[in-house]
Amino acid sequence: SADVLHEDLSITGCSDSDGEKMYTLEGEELWYADFINKRGVEPQPSFIDHMTYPEGAYENAVADQQICRANLKN
Repeated sequence: SADVLHEDLSITGCSDSDGEKMYTLEGEELWYADFINKRGVEPQPSFIDHMTYPEGAYENAVADQQICRANLKN
């Protein structure tokens, strides 16, 4: 068995009318796509070393939503 040092999670989900894209580390939300305001959000608390996501992360989330919705039709 392997010991787990860190737990990193990426969630992508969609429906006909809504979508979700987020990244977590150790159960804390680090980044999510705000599709209503068309931007990425980094809701990290001020007491941690801030982690930033690269430029284009929001655009990639939008592309993932398009793929997800296309897959709903299959």
